Amino acid sequence: MDDERWALLEKRLAALEARVADAEDPRLRDDFWALTELRRRAEDRSAVLFTGSVTLPAGEHYEWQETVDTGSLLQADITEVAGSLSALAHPVRLQLLRRVLAGEHTVAELAEGLGTSGQLYHHLRQLVAEGWLTASGRGLYAVPAVRVVPLLTLLAAAGLR
Repeated sequence: MDDERWALLEKRLAALEARVADAEDPRLRDDFWALTELRRRAEDRSAVLFTGSVTLPAGEHYEWQETVDTGSLLQADITEVAGSLSALAHPVRLQLLRRVLAGEHTVAELAEGLGTSGQLYHHLRQLVAEGWLTASGRGLYAVPAVRVVPLLTLLAAAGLR
């Protein structure tokens, strides 16, 4: 092998070794890439970001991102969301939401193992009233697209893994 090709090969090998070393250096990895970007974009303000790219078992795909100023969260009338959070504060309603996200959309599918039809409709009405579910006239239920990632974010924030 001539000297020029050998020098080129050594240069390429050195570049590859440097890339591997960089990838192994924990100071150069950005495990908090979303936080880093939020800081860059938020400038001097304090903010909360939640985002997600979700494909549900039935194949529906949702992408969502929301950034909320911390000051507005701390100053808002928190009682405005009490009903929405209260609707989630029941094991049967959480189970209904999970099952709808998993692809069960009809009353018959949702009724299995969840009590009487009266109880089922009571829980479904509360979830619909607070916007966690939508109902079609054919007895089909769905989590609205704008609620999929926020709902999963709430479940993750509550400790569900």
